[in-house]
Amino acid sequence: MSQTFATPQQAEDAFYDALEERNDALMMCVWDDSPDIALLLPLQPFFHGGQVRNAIRELLRSDVPLNIQVRHLHWVEIGDLAIHYVEELTHASGPSADVPPLFATNIFRRRGNGWVMILHQNAPPSPPAGMSPH
Repeated sequence: MSQTFATPQQAEDAFYDALEERNDALMMCVWDDSPDIALLLPLQPFFHGGQVRNAIRELLRSDVPLNIQVRHLHWVEIGDLAIHYVEELTHASGPSADVPPLFATNIFRRRGNGWVMILHQNAPPSPPAGMSPH
């Protein structure tokens, strides 16, 4: 499956759609095939190059809930690079339903006629006032 995304927003939408649908083929179209791509997730090692595709495939095969609502905070587009700052809200059920959002940075690069992801990084919010982060 080969797909081109005309805008960084289309690539980002496809990224979150692929997560929710656990669609490996679509997800692989979103990411650049460069050895410079990177994935940084909370409490996970740094994934770089081919490790990114392996880590994403494992995530898609896992039972981790991947129903994510995205709220766009800010976009920056400079030439062939686009940086999107977003808030990711997960829709969990049961005792863990009160899950705080994650803040993510998605970076895209223009390749030929389309856009591809080169970095996805997310992190939890700061702890509530008066609570130690340790």
